[in-house]
Amino acid sequence: MLGIINGIMTVLGMATFIGIVWWAWSTHRAEANRQAAMLPFALPEEYQKDKNTGESNE
Repeated sequence: MLGIINGIMTVLGMATFIGIVWWAWSTHRAEANRQAAMLPFALPEEYQKDKNTGESNE
């Protein structure tokens, strides 16, 4: 009985994983993925204002 439960849980886990991967790589998420990929390169608004005015927090 425990083996059947383990098998069912494994199949549910794999189906969940495959569903998340399918959702993340679907074409309707392409723009959101592109925006998320650029987040590390985005400057905070405060930093941009300081850089434009020449002020520094140092």
